[in-house]
Amino acid sequence: MKSLLALISIGLTLFADAQTSKDTPRLKDALERFPKADANGDGELTMEEAKAFKKEMHSDAPEQKPEDADGSNSHIYKTVGKSELKLFVDTPKGHKSDAKVPAIVFFHGGGFKSGSETQFENQAKHLADRGMVAIRVRYRLTKDPGVEVTDCVEDAISAMRWVRSNAGKLGVDPDRIAASGGSAGGYLSAATLLVDHINAKTDAEGVSAKPNAMVLFNPGFGNRGQDGVDPRDPDGKGNLLNYVKPGAPPTIIFHGKADTTVPFATVEAFTAVMKKAGNRCELVGYEGEGHSFFNKGKYYDLTLAETDKFLTGLGWLEKKSEKPTDGVDPLKNQSKPQP
Repeated sequence: MKSLLALISIGLTLFADAQTSKDTPRLKDALERFPKADANGDGELTMEEAKAFKKEMHSDAPEQKPEDADGSNSHIYKTVGKSELKLFVDTPKGHKSDAKVPAIVFFHGGGFKSGSETQFENQAKHLADRGMVAIRVRYRLTKDPGVEVTDCVEDAISAMRWVRSNAGKLGVDPDRIAASGGSAGGYLSAATLLVDHINAKTDAEGVSAKPNAMVLFNPGFGNRGQDGVDPRDPDGKGNLLNYVKPGAPPTIIFHGKADTTVPFATVEAFTAVMKKAGNRCELVGYEGEGHSFFNKGKYYDLTLAETDKFLTGLGWLEKKSEKPTDGVDPLKNQSKPQP
């Protein structure tokens, strides 16, 4: 909440004369991270909308906890010091613990230093309505003292391991658990599959953290520098391309071709390495789209529809009827993702 208010405040203070996110970088960033601020849903954030959103966030109503805000069940999957790390679970209507349905675990973006599990709230609820158990993970962030990216990776692996070890209680099939995420969350999703050397001592022994499918949104893989080398990681220890091997589960990647945060060449390289190892990896590129494009407007609908199609193809979701009985495409009526 504080980071949201700070971002909006900066946009209002430094760019008071600018009108919309179309020509104001700060407002554009605010729109990408917090699409709910776009009150009229036209894809642009005006100064008036930003002010109204800021005022709403400053209301005297008590701040809701994430688990109270969206009605999801929360579970503590790990305790680090005095911090309790939670995950938030959405289930199909009438779901029972003795069921064995597929699950998908979402990791939010934010460069490992910011962001919230609410990023994938709408995708999670859609997939829960379609018959899956959808789980969103809160992990440690590098903005906090002493936290490094390896800690984020450790938390992601712990979360996946917790879900599989508690599959019986969650009503989940332990052999059908997907990892999903955007940007840094996409990196964490892939890391749960590819990284074997980072593990918490408190994790359940003998339980695999590896997903059975991956759905990645504009993911980073640690190879952003020239010639595939990240200058911050010259030894390539954080480059996930170095860990790819045969036997990876089916993977689909959604990425904007105009992404300057994680260049399209990055995901092309990962896709090529995956295929060379004999793995199924689909890359869906979107012309002219930048980073976090999937969070808003028609690209939210398009990527959600492709996700649904991918999971249906795996046999994890039931096929939809060609023509909905009410004559309305359910994906067209999805509400916008929350920030």
